[in-house]
Amino acid sequence: MARATTPNRPATASKGAGHLRIIAGEWRSRRLAVPDGEGLRPTPDRVRETVFNWLAPYIEGAHVLDAFTGSGALVLEALSRGAESAVALDSNAAAIANLKNNLELLRSPRGQILQTDALRYLQGPAKQQFDLVFLDPPFHKDLLTETCALLESQQWLRQHAWIYTESEAAPSTLQMPGNWRLHREKKTGQVHYALWQRG
Repeated sequence: MARATTPNRPATASKGAGHLRIIAGEWRSRRLAVPDGEGLRPTPDRVRETVFNWLAPYIEGAHVLDAFTGSGALVLEALSRGAESAVALDSNAAAIANLKNNLELLRSPRGQILQTDALRYLQGPAKQQFDLVFLDPPFHKDLLTETCALLESQQWLRQHAWIYTESEAAPSTLQMPGNWRLHREKKTGQVHYALWQRG
């Protein structure tokens, strides 16, 4: 994967790889490499712009978890817009290596990137509590409901945490924890995305 020749130059995608663009904040318009692979397509710019408009009042100083980070597009956008810290999880070694590389290019010490299974990680006692969680798991594997239950039962969330989800099913059909309130929702193509608040 190609590296930038100077710290101030955007990373460029190598042949056979894609890219993502950070929309706003400290790293606005930076383009970063994303390796090819199943599940590594970044959340589209238009969707990210909508989601981060929803989250604008809550990003500054937030502690963020991205449990199925993939390309890292959501966690990078959050850090660019002022999140205090972020933990990003993924079981895909190429995705984790690429995200670590991108954070090095951006000279950001605020991201902790871990190659691990998200469910296994969340089954343990909470190592910290998060203000904002991104959940975009692989579809058709019944991962979303179990992940949300673990976030709640293992006390990973602060009292009024925000949780963003992407799913193949409509939010109203998801079995979410009873103290979560659906705040916003939208559909693009076959993907439903929603913002929940913990009560």
